[in-house]
Amino acid sequence: MFDLDGTLLNTLQDLTDATNAALAHFGCPERSIGEIRSFVGNGARNQIRLSLPGRDDDPDLDAVLEWYKAYYAEHCQIKTAPYPGIAELLERLKGEWPMAIVSNKPDNAVKKLCAEHFPGIFALGEAPGCPRKPAPDMVFAAMEAIGVETCIYVGDSEVDIRTAGNARVPCISVLWGFRDRDVLEAEGGTHFCVEPAELPKILENIDLKDR
Repeated sequence: MFDLDGTLLNTLQDLTDATNAALAHFGCPERSIGEIRSFVGNGARNQIRLSLPGRDDDPDLDAVLEWYKAYYAEHCQIKTAPYPGIAELLERLKGEWPMAIVSNKPDNAVKKLCAEHFPGIFALGEAPGCPRKPAPDMVFAAMEAIGVETCIYVGDSEVDIRTAGNARVPCISVLWGFRDRDVLEAEGGTHFCVEPAELPKILENIDLKDR
């Protein structure tokens, strides 16, 4: 079970550009790519809330969010690409491990990106009726969709560690994404992957009865 942003896809520049386009549209100052890196992971609403300047004259959050979501849906594939080694990793795992992708990104963007970069892998984004991570609902829905009863969760953030804990499944934290190792260790991360080529061996060393 893979997270998307920061795990399989480097979406940071497109996320930054779309956020700054929304902020500029509503007369707010732009944010740096480093700031956006720290804001992503808890869904688009939280990302936009943190990106607003926090002034008394801030525009309505819902208005900025809806503008951002529409803009990002049309501009989510400009600079986004899989991290080096991800395509090879998924090809290696295919046939041995059932796979799915769950993301706090809006579902329409998730479907669009995964159809382009990871065709054939079930993908689920934030949508009504399925609470976003760190609630375990997305993980459970994806497991049901691909016909498994448990999984190993692979992600890059503290949100992913909490999600795996809430779903009561093991978590592997990748170190090429949007959070640094010290943040992940502070959250309780125990399994770490430095580069995609290492992941198959780490998976094999985690006790998972039903694959």
